[in-house]
Amino acid sequence: MAETVFTPCLEGMKHVKSDSGVMLAKPFLDVCKQILPVLDKFGAAMAIVKSDIGGNITRLENKYSSDPSKYEHLYNMVQEEVQNKTAKGSSSCTNGLLWLTRAMDFLVELFRNLLDHQDWTMSQACTDSYSKTLKKWHGWLASSSFTVAMKLAPNRDKFMEVITGTGDIKADIEKFCTTFYPFLKENHDFLASVGLDDMKAS
Repeated sequence: MAETVFTPCLEGMKHVKSDSGVMLAKPFLDVCKQILPVLDKFGAAMAIVKSDIGGNITRLENKYSSDPSKYEHLYNMVQEEVQNKTAKGSSSCTNGLLWLTRAMDFLVELFRNLLDHQDWTMSQACTDSYSKTLKKWHGWLASSSFTVAMKLAPNRDKFMEVITGTGDIKADIEKFCTTFYPFLKENHDFLASVGLDDMKAS
């Protein structure tokens, strides 16, 4: 079967919502995990992003594992923290979900750039998507380390070759962006509804 590096996460996205349309914790986190191998192909440029995503997935997974039936629905973790007034803590699951979603926004925007701007270098595509997504939430330190990391972005053609595998990479990137984006938007809308979508990095 023809496969690209996106095949596992595209498959996983079919299971993110319950039959009644509720966002499920484990399938959503699994999809985010399946994106990590894509980041590996970027090499050093994405090391910060990858460790950030990995840390937030682990935090949310640990919470889920502590009581899978209670936290089957992703937003239950946030609602509980909102009630306990712990949602704004830097180690909260709310904070973890917010930053995980923002990092995924960055990746969706980046792959959208690679599709839409065939003439851009990888650094251009990364920098543009960073400025549209994560930058406004980052403090000076995070922002400057990110800027340095983007300079390590791999050669675009080599990167595309590596992620293509045996499938149709452009079709899969398109599918990834259009299918994943609504889930991320739903996360933001939910976090905004409890007043927690605009937390900044310290």
